[in-house]
Amino acid sequence: MLIDALRSLASGQGVDVFGVLMQVLATVFVMVLILPLHEFAHGYVAYKLGDPTAKRAGRLTLNPIASLDPIGSVGLLLFGIGWAKPVPVDPRYFRNPKRGMAVTALAGPASNVLAAFVGAFLDNLLYVLPLPIPNRAFLLLSIFFYYYVSINLMLAVFNLLPIPPLDGSRIVAAFLPNRMMYAYYRYERVLVGVLFLLLFLGVLDPVLYFLQEHLWNAVMWLATAPFRLFGLL
Repeated sequence: MLIDALRSLASGQGVDVFGVLMQVLATVFVMVLILPLHEFAHGYVAYKLGDPTAKRAGRLTLNPIASLDPIGSVGLLLFGIGWAKPVPVDPRYFRNPKRGMAVTALAGPASNVLAAFVGAFLDNLLYVLPLPIPNRAFLLLSIFFYYYVSINLMLAVFNLLPIPPLDGSRIVAAFLPNRMMYAYYRYERVLVGVLFLLLFLGVLDPVLYFLQEHLWNAVMWLATAPFRLFGLL
């Protein structure tokens, strides 16, 4: 998180300037390309399930201007957790509204996991291709991919938390009786406040990092599998 580097500077400790630079570049890359992809995935799946709301609103696009949220972008830069402007979804268009919302919600985190896999695969590809890359540039690229993968997996884990309005709450709601589901969302604003308080206090950090670590191991195993299959790693 960039906030850690700022704290180190404020306390007079040294920081790895090039490491921080790669972290910022990876974060901006995710902000400009992956957050719009996350929202596009929501809208596209909803559209395929019969909901034209996102398409009519002009949100079936990867254009970052349509998706960037100022506060969410700052949160991503400083804390490694952020968000884009939510794509509008109307569950009344779905044959099964609860199931349709769950599948639509799952599409966003799934896009982050897929993006992380692609980044991990490309990082491994750097090791096996005989590219004329200077050692310093090679190291910087590896640092970039490390942060890129890490940020995407943290976003996936964060969004899967079963707290409204995060994607995980839509998935959980699919398994709740209607009465419980309505009560679940009735306190959405309160739960959002509690969520940000827990994030600010660091209470959720152990859970988030635990889940991210296990997801990281799974993605890395999959990303290295083709290379291990041919004895390249």
